[in-house]
Amino acid sequence: MKLSRTSSITLCLGLFSLACAPTAPEQTASAPSDHARPVAGEAKLEPQFSLTADQTHNRFSRTIPPVLTVASGAIIETYTEEASDGQLTADSTVEAVSELDFDPIHPLTGPIAVEGAEPGDVLKVTLHEIELGDYGWVSVSPGFGFLADEFPDAYLKTFRFEEGATTVAFSDDITLPLNPFPGVMGVAPDTDELLSTIPPRANGGNMDNKYMTVGTTVYFPVFVEGGLFSIGDTHAVQGDGEVCGTAIEAPMRVVFEIELIKGGRQLPEPQYETDDYYAVTAFATTIDEAARKATRYMIDYLVAERGMDRTEAYVLCSLAGDLKISEVVDVPHVLVSMHMPKGIFEG
Repeated sequence: MKLSRTSSITLCLGLFSLACAPTAPEQTASAPSDHARPVAGEAKLEPQFSLTADQTHNRFSRTIPPVLTVASGAIIETYTEEASDGQLTADSTVEAVSELDFDPIHPLTGPIAVEGAEPGDVLKVTLHEIELGDYGWVSVSPGFGFLADEFPDAYLKTFRFEEGATTVAFSDDITLPLNPFPGVMGVAPDTDELLSTIPPRANGGNMDNKYMTVGTTVYFPVFVEGGLFSIGDTHAVQGDGEVCGTAIEAPMRVVFEIELIKGGRQLPEPQYETDDYYAVTAFATTIDEAARKATRYMIDYLVAERGMDRTEAYVLCSLAGDLKISEVVDVPHVLVSMHMPKGIFEG
């Protein structure tokens, strides 16, 4: 598949040049949510730590100090702001899209350091609860999106979420199921450079993968001491690809468990699993290359964890592996995932 993304790259690397917001000092004080609406969750866990939505940054770098340091196994509650950092609200009009200040885009809650984490380790992050805020928005920004050349005009649609809602009305005759998830989860890369949060990388970041929701465990390779995990860019609804450039962006409360794995299989990029499947992710500058990488990563998993011959693993990927286009607009990278059902290994 050949991608035409020249204008998207220009705008993304220009308008989305993000400035790193100051990080707050380390603390664990909880703050009440102004707009939490529970729509997804497992059995509730009592958080040991809580981070507010103003304890944020919007770059990836080892130079950004942690706002919290925890031991392996900590249960952490985080409040996140939506992608515009409060600039777009339920009452905003389309004019606000053209007036956006892109410096604060992608506020990420964190970073969180894990005691003892070192390069070569893995951080295991299990998502236990997600509570949706009371509003959200989706937009088209001129020059940004998979079909940016065909849709030059700004667009904005806003939503209000009722308590306990499981669906949202897109129009009078279109209803969408809510599926809240964090669009960005990642660890710090081994660089002093303040990297944009827009493209996904080996550290995770802006993966925009709708399957990384409640009940999912995500594994991140550690590149720097402490790992320095951050989370944000929370989405209420999104299809595979996020083709117009945004999901329904919404503030949320996320409760997750973070664990340190030492001495296990080394990961090149984040991988994840549920009760039903194991999955790998792969970023690249084209969908073709990302799909090739994802296939190789799944073969590596089947050989290492399932004891398969490499050729048989390759064939199994063809018979049972599902390639999914996770993200196509976070230039200069796209993200492809592959899922492998666990049920086929039960005899």
